[in-house]
Amino acid sequence: MLVALFFNNFLPSNIGGDVIRIGDTAKAARSKTLATTIVLVDRTMGMLGLVLVAACGATMVAAGTGQVRLPLGPSWLWAGFVAGAAIGVPMIWSPAGVGRLLQPLTVVHPEWVGGRIGSVTTTLERFRSRVGALVGCFAGAVLVQVATVAFHLAVAHALDIHIGAFDLAVAVPLAGITQMLPVSVNGFGVREAAFCFYFTRIGLPCEQAILLSLSATALVMLFSLSGAAVYVARGRH
Repeated sequence: MLVALFFNNFLPSNIGGDVIRIGDTAKAARSKTLATTIVLVDRTMGMLGLVLVAACGATMVAAGTGQVRLPLGPSWLWAGFVAGAAIGVPMIWSPAGVGRLLQPLTVVHPEWVGGRIGSVTTTLERFRSRVGALVGCFAGAVLVQVATVAFHLAVAHALDIHIGAFDLAVAVPLAGITQMLPVSVNGFGVREAAFCFYFTRIGLPCEQAILLSLSATALVMLFSLSGAAVYVARGRH
């Protein structure tokens, strides 16, 4: 995870570390398809947790101020969360259905693609047999997003930027989603634009948004250097 965090911070977009995670875990899983499926499920849960936190934050902001501070109100965020869950849950509940949906891809290379589809459905069946573990993983994903918001709140407090926790619960996920676009290294510029967009809507200067975003990112990048040390040390063995 530390090595993946390092590569997330120093490669385009913020998903470069996922490739490293797949490469590392494929050895233990004895299957790149299995490792990829696990990382995709992890990312999906993280995204659902992100949208859930944003929806809760936007709802609390709207309830407290009576204002909708995004072009799309809280109802759209809740709709996005429900839609994501409506897609994800059936995939876990009915792996055979996923296999049937992917079956047309076998026209490309029946034997190879068919084997990959079989691995995916087998993995999803294993997930289905561990529903309790999946619920625990999703709860963990939500806690990670809440901790990320708390981290930004601490940075904002240190910089004397007066912004509420619920506003950050909207701004941080918004920036997290936009920085996934593969148009810059580590989301620089894209992330700051997202923060600036929200800050200006709540009456705070764009300069404070950029300062908060860059300061928080610098701290994360500093910590991620531990992953570089692990990567170099691991290579020596």
